[in-house]
Amino acid sequence: MADIVEAKYIWKNGTLIPWAEATTHVLSHALHYGTAVFEGIRCYQTETGSAVFRLRDHMKRFLSSARMINMELPYRHEELVEAALETIRSNGFASCYIRPIAYRGYGAVGVNPRSAPIDVAIAVWPWDAYLGDTALAEGIAVGISSWRQRSVNATPGAIKSSASYLNSGLANMEAQDHGYGEAVLLNELGYVAEGSGENIFTVRDGIVATPPLSDGILAGLTRDSVMQIARDLGYTVLEKSLVRTDLYQADEVFFTGTAAELTPINSVDHRAIGKPGPITLKLQGRFFAAATGRLSEYAEWLDVV
Repeated sequence: MADIVEAKYIWKNGTLIPWAEATTHVLSHALHYGTAVFEGIRCYQTETGSAVFRLRDHMKRFLSSARMINMELPYRHEELVEAALETIRSNGFASCYIRPIAYRGYGAVGVNPRSAPIDVAIAVWPWDAYLGDTALAEGIAVGISSWRQRSVNATPGAIKSSASYLNSGLANMEAQDHGYGEAVLLNELGYVAEGSGENIFTVRDGIVATPPLSDGILAGLTRDSVMQIARDLGYTVLEKSLVRTDLYQADEVFFTGTAAELTPINSVDHRAIGKPGPITLKLQGRFFAAATGRLSEYAEWLDVV
């Protein structure tokens, strides 16, 4: 999990400004009460130039998250799409991570955010493997967290909000303290939900499975992409509730996410799963081929910079 590498410009409230000038007041509402939503998106270098993976779908989810917390953004979908592309072009990156964020700024004190202004920003920076340099090839060890996934009626997983990720941070720090690369959270009913910032899949007897949205997870776009790729390859893909022992008994387990991409899991709670399995590696290879423009059937997922 590398530190941010500073770029030249950040897009904020409709204008490209120097990176160092993208500041906000310490009494901004979002800083005190978590009234912010965000996205994580990746731009990949392809044979025909740089392209952003599922940019339009990410911006739809960005707008949806904002609406769900009663924050109507002052920009249309297409304006946000173009702003992201403009920010990448202005910084000259061939590949990068993209972070749109919308938050309640300075102007209100108290939990009701309605009188606070809405600020919208898009930052980009280089970012390689999120879970470590060897994670994509060798997999990582994970542990079941003592922290539970948020309830569907308490900052639900469908909203990609800054406030929600305190829970993720607590789980991730606990996992690191216990020697794991990442955490897996269960929901309040004891079903497997997701990682601290990733969706999770199992493979058993050739069947690919992942928790349903109703178990309190984020509707991940990498998750959706991998499900489609797996079905296109002829695999049975199930959205079903999983318990922790389903992870222990799986032939293969892996994470998906914009930052994590498709990262194999090699052990759960010190129960060995082993090296990345054949289905995981096949899906991983197809995912990266799609994201880097090498599969024409998934060309609609890419927006050329």
